[in-house]
Amino acid sequence: MTLRIGVDTGGTFTDVVAFDEETGALHVRKVSSTPQDPGLAIVEGLDQILEQIGGRSPADVGYFAHGTTVGTNALLTHRGARTGVVTTRGFRDLLELGRGRRPRLYDLQADKPAPFAPRDLRLEVTERVRHDGSIETPLDEDEVRAAARTLREAGVESVAVCLLYSFLRPEHEQRIGEILREELPGAHLSLSSRVLPEFREYERLSTVVTNAYVGPVVAEYLAKLRQRLAERGLAAVPHVTQSNGGIIPFEAAEELPVRMVLSGPSTGVVGAAGLCAAAGHPDLITFDMGGTSSDVSLVRNGVPKVTTGMELDGRPVRTPMLDIHTVGAGGGSLARVDAGGHLKVGPASAGADPGPACYGKASDTAEPTVTDADIVVHTLNPVHLLDGRMPVDEQAARAAVGRIAERIGLGVEETAHGILRVVTANMARAIRVISVQRGYDPRDYTLVPFGGAGPLHASQLARELGMRTVLVPPTPGAQSALGLLMTDVRADFSRTRIQRLTDDPERTAGQLGALWAELEDEAAAWFDAERIPEADRGLERTAELRYAGQNHEIPVPVPAGPLDAAALAGVLETFAAEHRRLYGYDAPDEPVEAVTVRLQAVGAVPQAKLPREEPAGEDASASLTGHREMHLQGEGFVSVPVHRRADLRPGNRVTGPAVVEQMDTTTVLLPGDVLTVDDHSNLVIAVGG
Repeated sequence: MTLRIGVDTGGTFTDVVAFDEETGALHVRKVSSTPQDPGLAIVEGLDQILEQIGGRSPADVGYFAHGTTVGTNALLTHRGARTGVVTTRGFRDLLELGRGRRPRLYDLQADKPAPFAPRDLRLEVTERVRHDGSIETPLDEDEVRAAARTLREAGVESVAVCLLYSFLRPEHEQRIGEILREELPGAHLSLSSRVLPEFREYERLSTVVTNAYVGPVVAEYLAKLRQRLAERGLAAVPHVTQSNGGIIPFEAAEELPVRMVLSGPSTGVVGAAGLCAAAGHPDLITFDMGGTSSDVSLVRNGVPKVTTGMELDGRPVRTPMLDIHTVGAGGGSLARVDAGGHLKVGPASAGADPGPACYGKASDTAEPTVTDADIVVHTLNPVHLLDGRMPVDEQAARAAVGRIAERIGLGVEETAHGILRVVTANMARAIRVISVQRGYDPRDYTLVPFGGAGPLHASQLARELGMRTVLVPPTPGAQSALGLLMTDVRADFSRTRIQRLTDDPERTAGQLGALWAELEDEAAAWFDAERIPEADRGLERTAELRYAGQNHEIPVPVPAGPLDAAALAGVLETFAAEHRRLYGYDAPDEPVEAVTVRLQAVGAVPQAKLPREEPAGEDASASLTGHREMHLQGEGFVSVPVHRRADLRPGNRVTGPAVVEQMDTTTVLLPGDVLTVDDHSNLVIAVGG
């Protein structure tokens, strides 16, 4: 069993990457996604890549990992399970009350999203734990049983339990869970003390309800896929990606599906961080442009930035995740003219079916997509894609763009460039969210594009942001699938304990050390369950700190080893420096509070490593396959060289304008760009203009 396989399911394509540990060979395959049943495309992709390799079967696969958007799509399309809630008496309506701020500051008519659990399925029980963890009112178990029967009669499939101070004392929630299992056998159960043992009751309730809402959907999908893979002869334990960039077995993921919200894009960031750090580019901004959306993230010193949560469709979801920002700007994003006569692109998408007009399945009145615009100006091959396996219809693309051109009074090529400029502006805005708005200057970073459409638009996007270097990895169209083969097993543990660090540092250090010791015991049990050898175990500690009176915290890394007064002083210095970077000042005379402590357990697993090659000189003529007429703004159609990526060698140099084609993507060089192939086979582009 020498094959390691990663599968990433996107809105348009499903990418499959296989790494042969014996030969070091990397194999890539793309198949059309099957949104109605994503597992069909996964099995088809597995069969095709094994056939492509030749003479291999699923029994040869020793590792299988999968990135999925099933849970996210269920949330966005409101196709989750019928969900009930059990909560502390008096807090039934918290899910709708939320925070006292409008979603859009100046929109007085903005509506909050409808709760996943309707009011008649949100039930209260008598119990009360105080803020210090003491029990003021015992749990009324008779009320719990009555609530359970009410939910059973209402036909709920999943139940979320969230009590006011269960993050301090979980016994009441645990007992409610026992009763619910007796009264509702077979129902999916989510306890907030298990899903998110942290303070801020609204965010905790929203997260545990989200977990309950998608739990049955994700569990059914993973169980069905696991069965299909087993029927194909796969003996390896299948894993799935979490939002934190790590992987866990399917069965573990079924309990905490909320941790898979960013399952798809997270591994692309992890893989890019590893590739680029090895190539001497530790500071980068990743840009994953697929068929439906674009995901951007920032990596500093080789480590992806992380966050403790996000808002998904207006609902807070709190779980450790990579700091990824998503916009509806992909190759399939639809272009249209709004009521004011302005050109808009996205977030609506043509998806995998019918897809862009150039795929030949759209109607004669279909709106054009970004991919159609690329076909019109010939940045994309106007004859076929995927190394000839997928023919395209240039005339259909021109007709679709032409319908927009007539409405805005421009030529077809000028309109296509307009579509590309608008989508570039959308993507640049997303990058500013994770860079400029976080205190980072994008000009100090390397842009790393991947996804099927990332390298196609990277040079123009870099110009928009003032970035000077673009690095295109070897398999950009399948980078997220490759990232699945370059990530570790990870699990996150946390506790909320609010205490001042500046009062009696020695005592405080001891208390925090004891809290981390509890988390380390949980991590050790998890390592044992996952059968991670002692030598492959690692722990990463983080404390979320704030000045007393502030409402939000800053995560600060805590070094390994005993936590004493001296170590605590170093943590406080790091906090002050990070506060200055984010806000421009610190307050040395103000008391500092620790709010939540976190521990990430990392189990190292064997990873795919791409081989290095010796330089072959600057001459890239061996990769030249011909020339293509490409439309450049202000110049019209210009004949540009087309190079085959597979024939480029380290040291080769290509000057723009030019096109580099490979099976999974196309890289476009604009005038003034200079491309050099490094010894890791990355395309490093010095952006001109």
